[in-house]
Amino acid sequence: MIKQTLFSGLLLIATTSLSQAGIIKVDDSDFNSGAGVITFSEFALGTTNPAYTAADYGGDAGDPDVNFGGWFNGQSLSANPLIDCPGAAASACIVGNPTNSLGIDTNSPNTFIVGDGSNPTSPVLSGTPTFNGGIAVLFSTDQFGVGFDGGFFNAVGSTAITAFARDGSLIGSVANTVTGIEFLGLVTDDNTARIAGVFLDLVGAEPAGFAIDNIRFGGVNDINVVGVSEPSTYLGFVLALSLMVVRRNSLNK
Repeated sequence: MIKQTLFSGLLLIATTSLSQAGIIKVDDSDFNSGAGVITFSEFALGTTNPAYTAADYGGDAGDPDVNFGGWFNGQSLSANPLIDCPGAAASACIVGNPTNSLGIDTNSPNTFIVGDGSNPTSPVLSGTPTFNGGIAVLFSTDQFGVGFDGGFFNAVGSTAITAFARDGSLIGSVANTVTGIEFLGLVTDDNTARIAGVFLDLVGAEPAGFAIDNIRFGGVNDINVVGVSEPSTYLGFVLALSLMVVRRNSLNK
């Protein structure tokens, strides 16, 4: 009975570890030629909440549709921005947990394509008001990794990209570490495609606001990441360790 309990416990640890995947920060150079790319030059300036099919961004059949909005269902503007986002613009201080299943709140403020003299690859996508609103990105199929050029940042640690699973649960977040234009990218740390959407908003003071450009996304084969283990390999290792412990327990009796 002890052996069975021990084995079951270790198996639970293994499967729980896999289901609670976090994120690994990645760079734009980690995305290979198979990854999807949206530059926001595909549609006209002023387009609100652009909706992309694979054909719109030059993707292949089976690549995801990509939609944009102000925030996800279950989220809202903070009623206490001085507490929730000290120093941040109240219009980009967004709180709350997305609901299941992940979807863009159609009543949230619009995102729109706009020119940006501070970004060398303008046009960009902004929230509302211009450069001071949240931006939610929803994929029709789950992705392994997502990233985009964020900025123009005038403060470090002011803005974060946060990834959510299809059920609205949090996967992980990455904040900007430099000023200027910075690529904010992440992948799941268990080598699985679990990212249904990402969200960009302020987490601190940002004097000049922010926008996104050149969003990249893809599956495991589209992103080259060193140090991400195959789930099956990790699970196999934990199960093997479990059997070793159980066997040693038997021999010591």
